[in-house]
Formats: sequence, structure tokens, C-alpha cells
Amino acid sequence: MLSSIGIPGLILILVIALIIFGPSKLPEIGSAFGSTLNEFKKATNDLISNDKEEKTKLVALDKTEKTGN
Repeated sequence: MLSSIGIPGLILILVIALIIFGPSKLPEIGSAFGSTLNEFKKATNDLISNDKEEKTKLVALDKTEKTGN
């Protein structure tokens, strides 16, 4: 996604953000954006791990049904 923007486009976006929000608000915005990405990453990892646990439980249940135990 970001690879199609390129360096000049990224610089332009940062300059526009600097003009709109000012230099005092940019660290706050960056911090909020970083924490949002961190929470999204945690949620995604939780979903992936829960999915793997469910698959493991289903495989174990399937094996016990096949053996008759």
C-alpha cells in the first residue's frame, strides 16, 4: 500500500500535516497513530492464535471420535 505512494508523496503528506496541525500537535498525533497500530496488531495476533487453538481442538476432537474413546 505505502510502496505506491513513494518518497515524494510521503514528504508531501508530512508537509501538509505539518501545515494543518502545526509542529506542537504532530508528536501527539504520531503517538496516537502508533498506539492504534499497536492495538490493531495485538488484536490481529489474538484472532490468529484463537483460530489456531480452535483448529487444534477440532483436530483433537476428530481424532477421539475416530478412535471411539
